[in-house]
Amino acid sequence: MQVNDLNRVLPDIVESIRSNRRVLARLLTRVINRQADEALAALYPFTGQAHVIGVTGAPGTGKSSLVSALAHYYRGEKRTVGIVAVDPTSPFSGGAILGDRIRMYDLAGDPGVFIRSMATRGALGGLAAATGDVMRVLDAAGFDVILIETVGAGQSEVDIAQTAQTTLVVEAPGFGDDIQAIKAGILEIADILVVNKADHPDAPNTVRALRAMLDLGHRAERTLHHGYLLSGHLPDQRLPDENNAWQTPIVQTIATGATIESVAGISELAAQITAHRAYLQSSGTLATRQQANLNCEITDRLRDALLTQLLDNVDPVQLSDLMTQVTTRTLDPASVVRLLLAQFNG
Repeated sequence: MQVNDLNRVLPDIVESIRSNRRVLARLLTRVINRQADEALAALYPFTGQAHVIGVTGAPGTGKSSLVSALAHYYRGEKRTVGIVAVDPTSPFSGGAILGDRIRMYDLAGDPGVFIRSMATRGALGGLAAATGDVMRVLDAAGFDVILIETVGAGQSEVDIAQTAQTTLVVEAPGFGDDIQAIKAGILEIADILVVNKADHPDAPNTVRALRAMLDLGHRAERTLHHGYLLSGHLPDQRLPDENNAWQTPIVQTIATGATIESVAGISELAAQITAHRAYLQSSGTLATRQQANLNCEITDRLRDALLTQLLDNVDPVQLSDLMTQVTTRTLDPASVVRLLLAQFNG
């Protein structure tokens, strides 16, 4: 073990991933393959320091370019940046292009930036099942800022709100009419709305539609989305009311340019991200969100573990017979579930 500048004893695994990128990359591969439970347990006490920023939105809105521009900005401030880019897995071939890094080629070779691409592997919600664990490894590795780019998300792919502390929802001109903007459930998770490609002639209309959507909404700290807890308060805690809650800003950006200096709106976006971080800390909302999100995560993990345990204890022949009965309409799916649960509980 070694001791850092704060005289805190660091386990060898923490020291290793902070000093050796190959060790970090190999550990992340094990994490994605669900083969690193002991390592994650050892790293967990050393997490919670990074500012985790989620970037989500529809395909083609410029999320990768925006992430790259933000990374350049933070590097200009001498802050280290970890990037997690999630790509969809093909439901037919099972493969994934993992091509987001192509748009971030200009970050290659920067020792203060680490980029990890990962496939969803069938997970819904815009993230992969292991995204949260990958984020924690980067956190323990000492990165100041972690940017998580989701897959091209639709109206209800909102899992990023359970992982990130600050969620950016990226919109672009020409991606639907005013009604489309108002009904898009993904906008409800936005801490900051970003209208990218702001040099497009329709950008003012997009900003106007989003502002109308915000004016129609009830802005209090989010708790439920269609019955599912995203982040917000637990029953015994109080959060700012509507008058004191964070008011979602709309920032216009142009995340691509001939040079890094020619991008627009990134400094304004970074200022809003900093302001949101300060709000979370001063209002006590950060700790409350983290507690609520951990509650969601534990529930999800417990559900997955119980399902795996149940299926592992079911006779494959019996399960096949039950599936046959369902197919021939002699047994309904709900009855099969009750039979399996009764067997599991017995």
